[in-house]
Amino acid sequence: MPLSAAEYDVLAAFRYMLRQFLSFSEKAAADMGLTPQQYQALLAVRAHRGPDPITITQLAAHMLVRHHSAVGMVDRLEEQRLVRRESVAADRRKVGIRLTARGQRVFDRLASVHRRELRRIGPDFTRFMEYFARTPGSRARAP
Repeated sequence: MPLSAAEYDVLAAFRYMLRQFLSFSEKAAADMGLTPQQYQALLAVRAHRGPDPITITQLAAHMLVRHHSAVGMVDRLEEQRLVRRESVAADRRKVGIRLTARGQRVFDRLASVHRRELRRIGPDFTRFMEYFARTPGSRARAP
């Protein structure tokens, strides 16, 4: 079933809201001397659960980049003293990545700024998600 003009309007408005958030995130990262991808890498490192640190292979998969791209990113983060490499206890051939104390401080500031912005835009985002989750053909009001 083709989309109505109103549905195209909602899709455009939603895409614009996403782009606004991404632009906000890019600026927040740049203000801390990071690229958006470096912030995303720090987030993946910090959010990783398990007894061992996240490996470069896992980081690459999480970020949807090739292994060598993840290696280069970790190199740059290490140069900034934000992460450190370490051997993985279960398999010494693997290299794990951990945040340094400095990396944790930088990440905490950035994550806090992002949480504030997400709380600010959360109600609008929720309205979009409710609109998109509705049953096709229902008369849900556009956000």
